[in-house]
Amino acid sequence: MLHAGLDLSRKKLDVCLIKDSGEHVDQLVSPPDRDALRTLARRIEETHREPVSAVIESMTGARFVHDTLEAEGWDVEIADAQKVKGLAPLACKTDRIDSQVLATLSQRDLVPAIWLPNPRVREERELARFRLHLVKHRSALKNRIHSVLISFGKPCPVSDLFGKEGRLLLERLEIPEPWRSNITVSLALIDDLERQIDATNRRLREGHADHPYIPLLMSAPGIGWVLAFTIAAEIGEIERFQSPRKARRLHRPMPKGQPVRRQRPPRADHQARPDLPALGAARGDHAREPTPRLLGALPAHQEAFGKATRRQGRPDRHRAAAHPRRLAHADPQ
Repeated sequence: MLHAGLDLSRKKLDVCLIKDSGEHVDQLVSPPDRDALRTLARRIEETHREPVSAVIESMTGARFVHDTLEAEGWDVEIADAQKVKGLAPLACKTDRIDSQVLATLSQRDLVPAIWLPNPRVREERELARFRLHLVKHRSALKNRIHSVLISFGKPCPVSDLFGKEGRLLLERLEIPEPWRSNITVSLALIDDLERQIDATNRRLREGHADHPYIPLLMSAPGIGWVLAFTIAAEIGEIERFQSPRKARRLHRPMPKGQPVRRQRPPRADHQARPDLPALGAARGDHAREPTPRLLGALPAHQEAFGKATRRQGRPDRHRAAAHPRRLAHADPQ
């Protein structure tokens, strides 16, 4: 069997072929369109006459490559990009090297493959996500109209600015151009989006009302039919989760850039701090002492600050050098 590592970029697909023994066979480059992928698969089949097991990282376009090559008889897996980086951290990273790493993972049976939804689940997800996309644009236009009213000091005495009474209020609204025209255009776009959202809702109910997860999801407070369908589409097949805990993690993603905060026991030197005079005291002997002597009375703070600077890759320095303004009043010079 041949193992193929596929690295997809905007203009090309790098392909690395290795054997079961780990011997490097070939390094190819192909355009990422349908005809070129079919030609590549047939060319490799005619040259080597062996079944191919391929791996490609999860990214935009990976599903298209997966479907096209599987139609040609390949066995293709899509690997989790983050886990691949954890398995094979690289000092030098190029498309050619990435394809070799993926081929090696396939040869060693270490591919962190992701679950692929079937065509039915993909259709449901696309319908639910596009509806959310339309709702997002409708909300943005409504918020823009509210912003114009606030900018010109116009009150909003009605509960629904886009209901019957609110529309009459907006028609009589006296504001200068181009804000007046922008509100008119925004209202027309909101009406068009409302029609598109209603059509999408009808399409969902007509073609997907028999989804088995919807009745159970609607039994939870605050979940209607549309939200239940959206959650069910994102779940896909509940059997793919190994435990309820992993299923819950699907809908509780960690915000990007927010590290996990762990509770640590307080340090002993932070608990037993010496009683020190206030640095901002208007009078007193300690307030007129030089800065180094004041810093000498704070050993725990110096130690903690030094460790923090070392963790951040900065050289050790005193708090006075890092924050001169905080202690400037303590030095009469």
